[in-house]
Amino acid sequence: MKGSDGVNARMRRLPRVDELVERAAETGGLERWSLLAAAREVLAAAREELARSGDGEIGLERLLGETRAAAGELEADFPSRVLNATGVVLHTNLGRAPLAPGAARAAAEAAAGYSNLEFDRRSGRRGSRLAHVGRLLELISGAESALVVNNTAAALLLAVDSLAAEREVVLSRGELVEIGGSFRMPEIIAASRARLVEIGTTNRTHLRDYHSAIGPQTGMLLKVHRSNFSLRGFTREVGLDELAQLGREHGLPVVEDRGSGTFVDLRPHGIPEAEAWRGLERGADLVLFSGDKLLGGPQAGIVLGRRDLIERMRSSPLARALRVDKLTLAALGWTLRALLAGRERDIPVLRMLTAPPEEIAERAERIARELAAEGWKDPRVERRGSPVGGGALPELELEGAVVRLDLGERAAGELAERLRRAEPAVLVRVHRGAVWIDPRTLEDADVADLVAGFGRPV
Repeated sequence: MKGSDGVNARMRRLPRVDELVERAAETGGLERWSLLAAAREVLAAAREELARSGDGEIGLERLLGETRAAAGELEADFPSRVLNATGVVLHTNLGRAPLAPGAARAAAEAAAGYSNLEFDRRSGRRGSRLAHVGRLLELISGAESALVVNNTAAALLLAVDSLAAEREVVLSRGELVEIGGSFRMPEIIAASRARLVEIGTTNRTHLRDYHSAIGPQTGMLLKVHRSNFSLRGFTREVGLDELAQLGREHGLPVVEDRGSGTFVDLRPHGIPEAEAWRGLERGADLVLFSGDKLLGGPQAGIVLGRRDLIERMRSSPLARALRVDKLTLAALGWTLRALLAGRERDIPVLRMLTAPPEEIAERAERIARELAAEGWKDPRVERRGSPVGGGALPELELEGAVVRLDLGERAAGELAERLRRAEPAVLVRVHRGAVWIDPRTLEDADVADLVAGFGRPV
């Protein structure tokens, strides 16, 4: 009882919410709404801490500091700018593909006022929001028709629901992938009102497995690229051309979910990724892929393929629920026009992916010199690979260079934490007591901010 009385007494000595807000507001610079929300959270956490510990006090200065910090986080822009010095080009946690400045301007202009989103200026009547990007996608791919929804999982959901609802979707066990956020292919298919029929084994699937699975209830043959892991060793999978032939024999649509897709042949740059439309050339009826990742545009799910199948998808009630907004359309339209004009270097992701090792090494040398001038001891440039990331090309590393600072485990961890809290935040790789700065994912204009984030050694 005495212990409980002591805890209650310490809790009564905590300031009231309004008192904490007034004291925290004295230094200025923060809004009352954020201070009020933060004070409530901080005091609730303080009471829980006192109840758990049973002893000790929580001082006013600590409460004020925590309240101001929490209020500042509430008022901060989100998401905020991060300097990606990890070299991971498609960093899922950092928003994957950065937009080209032109695409960002197009989105900002669309957001700033009214637009002809669903208005046909020639006829003066209602228009289609997807007509413009749909035409661009047809031009760049040669596809009969195209559709855009809000991401690739949405594209798959819509395709399966529109073409195979209440029927069976045949898929190899070797392609039962889990995508970001713990969403799994079987769950997406189940949400599409279809029944999944798994065939083959994890490592080997044969054409005869598809033959055996096809029956009166089959609605679709699905091929999913293993874009976020690789399968090696004693393996076998059915090629898309074989699957497409089987689909034609049975009158079944064949859908290829590529995950990531590009309209540029990246193979001369050591990236084994063919253009997205190649799936249509090999016989797929629909090809689905992401608008960001390797394409370098905004997040979106792109569908290319047969006009009749896409019209069925377009007329589904789900299509409205999954449709893209004007900002996405503006940014995607700009990106596609740049690709049609041959301006791949204007798109940051493509510029990073295709940058020659010499260009990366040059930027690394500049960073090393500027860090040395700030007093950092012996920043060394080493040849290292940069992972592509983003669930796009597992295990692939691009030849490049990093700046290495050998600091020891503790100091390297402390520096990485300090950089994360800088403005703008800087993310680096930490490996065996060394901080690695990979300039592949930095622009020349970022170098000054990067060096400022490091500051002088503590």
